[in-house]
Amino acid sequence: MSGKFLDKVYGARDAESTRDLYDAWSASYDAEVGGNGYATPTRCAKALAKFTQDVSRPVLDFGCGTGLSGLALKLAGFETIDGLDLSADMLAQADAKKVYRNLSQIEAGSTLPHKPGDYAAIAAIGVIGAGAAPVSVLHTLMKGLAKGNKLVLSFNDHALQDPQNEAGVNEWLDCGAARLLFREHGPHLPGIGLESTVYVIEKA
Repeated sequence: MSGKFLDKVYGARDAESTRDLYDAWSASYDAEVGGNGYATPTRCAKALAKFTQDVSRPVLDFGCGTGLSGLALKLAGFETIDGLDLSADMLAQADAKKVYRNLSQIEAGSTLPHKPGDYAAIAAIGVIGAGAAPVSVLHTLMKGLAKGNKLVLSFNDHALQDPQNEAGVNEWLDCGAARLLFREHGPHLPGIGLESTVYVIEKA
C-alpha cells in the first residue's frame, strides 16, 4: 500500500513545495520507499560501476535525499561520494548513514559548486520528473562533467510520461556531445507497480 507522501509527491509543482514535502517526509522516507521495494538506486549504482575503471575517484550524488542512493553507490564499490540536496532534513538523514565525504544544501536553479572534472561521475537518481526537478537540471549536470566523465540518471514512469525528459537526453546524444553506454527499463517501486528507466551517459 502506498503511504501518504508517495500519494502526494508527484503533485508537487515548484521548488518550495517540493522542499517542504521532502523535509516533512525525511523521517519516514526510507521506510515508505523501502516498504515498496525501492530498486532504482541499486540498479543505477550497479550500472555505473560497470563502466567505471577507478572507483576511488569522487562521485557526486545530486539530489541525494536521505542517502539511499549514496548507500547503493558505496555498496557498488565507489569509495568517495559527496551529496547535494535541497532539503536540510533529508541531508540530516543522509549524514546518519556515514557514506558521504561531504554533504551540502543547494538552492533550486543554482549552479553546481564544482568545476568540470572534479567528479568522475554524477548520479541523479530519481531526481528529474514530476514532484522533483525539471529537465533543465539534466543540462546543468552534463555541463558539470568533463570529457569522459559519466552521468547515471533515472526517469520513473511518471517522468517518462513527459516527452521533454527523454528529449533532454536525446539532445545530448543526437549531436554527439555524449554517448549512451547503458539504458534499461526495470523495477522502481514494485510495491505500487512503478518502473523506471536507468541511463548511463558519457560526456564526449
